[in-house]
Amino acid sequence: QSLGLPITDEQIQEMEANLDNIDFKMAAEEEKKLRHDVMAHVHTFAHCCPKAAAIIHLGATSCYVGDNTDLIVLRDGFNLLLPKLARVISRLADFAEKYADLPTLGFTHYQPAQLSTVGKRCCLWIQDLCMDLQNLERARDDLRFRGVKGTTGTQASFLQLFEGDHSKVEELDRLVTAKAGFKRAYMVTGQTYSRKVDIEVLSVLASLGASIHKICTDIRLLANLKEIEEPFEKDQIGSSAMPYKRNPMRSERCCSLARHLMTLVLDPLQTASVQWFERTLDDSANRRVCLAEAFLTADIILSTLQNISEGLVVYPKVIERRIRQELPFMATENIIMAMVKAGGNRQDCHEKIRVLSQQAAAVVKQEGGDNDFIARVRADPYFSPIHKQLESLLDPSSFTGRAPQQVAKFLKEEVRPALIPYQGKMGGKIELAL
Repeated sequence: QSLGLPITDEQIQEMEANLDNIDFKMAAEEEKKLRHDVMAHVHTFAHCCPKAAAIIHLGATSCYVGDNTDLIVLRDGFNLLLPKLARVISRLADFAEKYADLPTLGFTHYQPAQLSTVGKRCCLWIQDLCMDLQNLERARDDLRFRGVKGTTGTQASFLQLFEGDHSKVEELDRLVTAKAGFKRAYMVTGQTYSRKVDIEVLSVLASLGASIHKICTDIRLLANLKEIEEPFEKDQIGSSAMPYKRNPMRSERCCSLARHLMTLVLDPLQTASVQWFERTLDDSANRRVCLAEAFLTADIILSTLQNISEGLVVYPKVIERRIRQELPFMATENIIMAMVKAGGNRQDCHEKIRVLSQQAAAVVKQEGGDNDFIARVRADPYFSPIHKQLESLLDPSSFTGRAPQQVAKFLKEEVRPALIPYQGKMGGKIELAL
């Protein structure tokens, strides 16, 4: 109307007055008859708006309705997920800060490696989630509107409505895009916006799924080691047959659903690859499933991970015991250096330690005993010059390097600033019904 088409105020007011007056029964009957969802609602809306019936859907195509709506929903979906993701990062950041200094045995290849700290390990999880936060923000901000493009994307119908005035067609495209809350529209479309957009959207959600799967797998492994556990309710039953069990079912649920989320990106990959020319309709049914499922799945695993992160239980004594089992072998280099400083020969010391460590390893592996390497060192007169230093040489905090400092710097300079846009939107603790 503002661009000069013969549309009356009365027609606009009639449509506005009936926006929520939807006769779903009539729409269902129309769709059964017409086999076309958009036209079923066009007819139903026209029934409610007899004065505006002649102009409803004028110049438009069903993808003008469907695709533009999908883009709005995708954008709004990201806006629902982002505060939830920020909330999880915030909870884990608090956990990392609390345990920044607590030494723990590190693992590579799931074999004992050098020490880290509980907080530093958590920062590995947080860093992945911060990447996901950036990726979701980018995918949301990269979304454009399909806009007013017509049946094959040429805007021919609108050019005809405006009697060949290209500037009015461009202005209509700009106005509708702005009213929908988008800064830009895709300059080129077929009947649909490029289905590669769906690939971008589901790729970042699948990547989020991979991050959460890794985090929850780590928690499941730590639960087996009895070092860290997810929340476990007072009356919760871990197993119907084994009453003692405390199964990490929340983390297992996250892994299960994350696996589904990761597979969903295959749908838009295949859909985009087989869109013939300006479009085919074999995208529609698939997209109605995979797009919705991806956002719903991401939503519930974020809620579940938040619940986990708000109730993680740490068992420092168990962690300390595992360190004691492995630290003596890790301390051998420190012992050698201390002996050399005390006047010993490096090669002689190396051989002594090799023999004693092999004997201690045999006790652990063949007899099932505790690591007695340090006791053997104490009993050997060769090491008498450093016997008084052994306690300090075995202080776990001296083996964690800069882990506590890394945690503090990472949280201060990268994590907390990334959460600033979501302050006031992160809400309180979450409880899982089941």
